[in-house]
Amino acid sequence: MKHIFVILSAVFLLDGPATLAQKVTGPKLTYKEDFVDYGEIEKGAPRERVWKFKNEGTEPLIIQSAVGSCGCTVPDPPKAPIPPGGEGSIRINYDTERVGPIAKTVTITTNEPEGSNTHVIKVKGNVVEKKTSESK
Repeated sequence: MKHIFVILSAVFLLDGPATLAQKVTGPKLTYKEDFVDYGEIEKGAPRERVWKFKNEGTEPLIIQSAVGSCGCTVPDPPKAPIPPGGEGSIRINYDTERVGPIAKTVTITTNEPEGSNTHVIKVKGNVVEKKTSESK
């Protein structure tokens, strides 16, 4: 009897995690970078950058909200659900009329399971004054 218990315990320990991993379902937002880098740009330069992501889950991914940390950082998330295996992007506009370092965030909330449904993307860079023809 003791041997049967040991064998059943070993089978569960070896097979249990794999079986549990297979039962996980739902949407899953993944991305290569957790930032958007404007680099050094001149005042008034194009404002829009694109942050890309993928749904590696088993159900459609819905971006419920995308909120900038201030009014100068405005995200535009996709309105339609992203199917399993599909890719999406969020357009991020930063007010390039503001000279100085960029250190903002965009907080994304999805329909992923609670606890993994919030993602914070950093927006970084530096806006400098336009160069005049004399300074070239």
